[in-house]
Amino acid sequence: EKWTDEYLSYHFDRSRVNRRHNKVMQEFDEIYHNVPKSDGHCQESVDNFFAFFNNKHWNLETMGDPPTMDNDFTFERWATHARYADAVSLDRSEMHYYWQSGVPRREREGPDEEQSMISLDLPSFADDEPNFISFNPKENKGIQCRFGERGVTAATHYDGGRNMVGMITGAKRYILSPPNQCANLGIVTSPKHPTFRHSLLNFGYINILDSEESEKMPDAEREWLELARTSLAIDTVLKAGEVLYIPSHWFHYIVSLQKSAQCNVRSGREYEGTEEW
Repeated sequence: EKWTDEYLSYHFDRSRVNRRHNKVMQEFDEIYHNVPKSDGHCQESVDNFFAFFNNKHWNLETMGDPPTMDNDFTFERWATHARYADAVSLDRSEMHYYWQSGVPRREREGPDEEQSMISLDLPSFADDEPNFISFNPKENKGIQCRFGERGVTAATHYDGGRNMVGMITGAKRYILSPPNQCANLGIVTSPKHPTFRHSLLNFGYINILDSEESEKMPDAEREWLELARTSLAIDTVLKAGEVLYIPSHWFHYIVSLQKSAQCNVRSGREYEGTEEW
């Protein structure tokens, strides 16, 4: 309930907007003026699919346009579009926007007066002592927060750290596959590739493989999707107030079912694995 659009806009946007005539912002100023501004940025995609890439390794001449672009949206502008996406059930082919934020590990190690809104509001994620959320604070990579609008889909990928995901508002669908399914998912395994650890396959297209709509699909993409739909997977819908554990190296493909806010922390790594997975 605390993370309203107005509250988040105050913490993300207050250096970019005029608060003088905004009563709500003035009220927040009285309470939170000593809390450092939170950093965040917005990405856009020509449709609902968002694939991570390392910008410094992306070659425009040989690879074409990257899958996503940064833009200059404020959080308030992003939230306005996200509410619109819910209201009209935004089609997957329309432009989509994804707000991203986070705090580095070093913030947790600094003095209390330097703690931003995310660290203050999520103490279990930022704690120096081991707890249910952060297993090994010494290997905590910081807190990552993702604000998705309806339809935003994050390409399947894996993380090395043990990952605890908390849904703050809204709901997301998570499709998980074990590490032994790597060869079926189109995962890029070269560390120097700009999409290392990720797949560029949009699994949403699996639903149209048997329809006429798929006739224009490139042969290579069709072959990969045919393989991907045979892979082992489980899925769940994570709702506000719920937490999901994603073990090290498990693949996850994420779909925002509505305007949502989710934060996660990765701490420590599982090295042994299991014979089954």
